[in-house]
Amino acid sequence: MLNCFATRLLRLSPALLLMPLLNGCGSNHTEPTPAKPLEAASDPGLEAARLTTPPGMVLLPGGSFLMGNPKIPDARPVHKISVSPFYIDTTEVTNAQWKKFVAATQFKSFAERIPSPEDFPGIAPSNVPPEMLVAGSVVFAPPNHPVPLEDHLKWWSFVAGANWQHPSGPDSNIDGLDDHPVVHLTYDDALAYCEWAGKRLPTEAEWEYASRGGLEQQSFLWGNEKNPKGKRLANIWEGAFPWRNLEIDGYSGSSPVATYPANPYGLYDMAGNVWEWTSDWYHHNTYSMPDRATVNPVGASESFDPQEPHIPKRVTKGGSFLCNDDYCIRYQAGTRGRGDPYTGTNHTGFRCVKDIPKK
Repeated sequence: MLNCFATRLLRLSPALLLMPLLNGCGSNHTEPTPAKPLEAASDPGLEAARLTTPPGMVLLPGGSFLMGNPKIPDARPVHKISVSPFYIDTTEVTNAQWKKFVAATQFKSFAERIPSPEDFPGIAPSNVPPEMLVAGSVVFAPPNHPVPLEDHLKWWSFVAGANWQHPSGPDSNIDGLDDHPVVHLTYDDALAYCEWAGKRLPTEAEWEYASRGGLEQQSFLWGNEKNPKGKRLANIWEGAFPWRNLEIDGYSGSSPVATYPANPYGLYDMAGNVWEWTSDWYHHNTYSMPDRATVNPVGASESFDPQEPHIPKRVTKGGSFLCNDDYCIRYQAGTRGRGDPYTGTNHTGFRCVKDIPKK
């Protein structure tokens, strides 16, 4: 299996960082399907489960919904999916929550670990440059002028010393940012937290069901208008990407969780702020596979991304503060992201779900 250290230095994947126009992230629009409530499951035992909802979570009743987005090649066809009831965190995991985890376990994230020469597959240990044998992570580094959008390396860099405590590099810190989502975490980092908390990562289907909040096939998670009555409802990029952020909402990067209104299920930041890991392997044809499960699907059995067939990836959802209609619309409803599970960035985090105890 490919190693996280080689990944973060050698493969700054555009699939993880942002999804460009040629992959179905353009700003063209189709007429949306009118909203209708999701089909909710009916279970008299849910009331007992609701009374024992863990702190910081909500109980979702489960049910059927139309999954996918007809505008995005890897998110179609739109198809009917059913999920069972489950608990889900109301917000992305925050710096404050991650601090408690670290204090209890002394866990070190991948970005905090110094790699060895053996951690770089495909390169003889003696040929690994010394400057690559440092701990760090991938950071958004905006240019101060327009650049071609075909080259994501114009705005992404590996930064030595960058990690969850130092999101922009060793000279930065998270003082005063306890309520921001924790970032620079790999898929395995997120799994470690979930295990400690007695939770797990959501499947892609669970995440999308939760994100829709009871609306069906809307352009945005809140309806068909991006800014209804002029109100901004998600932390995304405002301005000319990637060099000029107007910061209309006051944030150039992540915002405190729950800054924007919750969806009808009481969940915050299901669009924008930071991408969120899910447990599914990414496959560009997942939705059209003939053996695709329609009840509690767990994704493809293996990963395949035709753009980078040698890199296995996990599905990410929700978009981030870097999403922009000129470059990436994958903060919109029913869309999908993908990321190398061994690479963290400063715009990727996660939230947890929890199964309802069986009687």
